[in-house]
Formats: sequence, C-alpha cells, structure tokens
Amino acid sequence: MFAEQRPVLRGFFVRRGAHEEAEDMVQETYLRLLRAHQSQGEAIANPEAYLFTVALNLAREQAVRRRRTPLPIEDVEHITSLLADEDSVEDATARDQRRTRLQALLGTLPEHTRAVLVMQYRDGLSYKQIAERMGVSSHMVKKHVTRGLSVCRQALAGDAW
Repeated sequence: MFAEQRPVLRGFFVRRGAHEEAEDMVQETYLRLLRAHQSQGEAIANPEAYLFTVALNLAREQAVRRRRTPLPIEDVEHITSLLADEDSVEDATARDQRRTRLQALLGTLPEHTRAVLVMQYRDGLSYKQIAERMGVSSHMVKKHVTRGLSVCRQALAGDAW
C-alpha cells in the first residue's frame, strides 16, 4: 500500500501548500498509521481510507502551523553565537558582520527548519519536545536540524558572502 499511495499522498500534500515538507509529511502519515495499528492491536478495517483521513488531519495541522506568526530573525541571535567559532581571533566588526550574514541566511531557510533551530538552540528544547510542539516525529526534527546547520555552515565557510 505504501508504494502505491506514496505519489498520491505526496501530490495531496503539495496541492495543500507543503511543497518542501511533502515527503516528510508522507512519512509522518505512514508513521501515524503504523502507530494507530499498533495501539489498536487489531487490523484497521479500511487502511486506505484511514490513511487518507490521517493525511487530511496532518495537512490541517500543517496549515495551522503555517498561519502562526513566524519567529523574528532577531530571536536567533543565540544560534549565531553557537555556530560561530569561539576560538577564532575575529575582531568585533568581523563577528558582527558574520552575525548579520547568518541572520540573513536563517531568513532564507524554510519556516519549519528555522523554527526547529530556534527551539533547539535558543529555547534549549530536545528533539522530542520540539517534535511534540510541532506535531512531527523526532526523526523529522533531526532532519530539519541537520539541513539547517548544513546550510549555515556551508554558507559561512564559502566565499558567497
């Protein structure tokens, strides 16, 4: 069923505005289906219908999260200090320029990735706590952290700035 419904589910999420998150949402849909199956202890009567009910609920949750006010870039200043090389001999002006560049870079990240980084580095939340707040799996939180930090490190290391 997974192989058959995957493209349909992906299209379902893309049509609802989850362009970058569509694949993650497909995975989350199947995860929720499996959890429901395990907690019920018996077979779900119509797994395909249940799958699309779960997908619709997930799409609604994602739409609500998108409508929330985005986090201000100024709130991620703590992340800049964590990502900056503390052993460096950069002078204050260079550090300020680096902070400004990183804030601009964070502004280009997808909303969920930026929110995960802020919750982890500014708020000190664990992957599990972030996952609960965002309504996603811990694995998806880890993916957002990995992507976000990778983009930040590559941009800061490169000469593109």
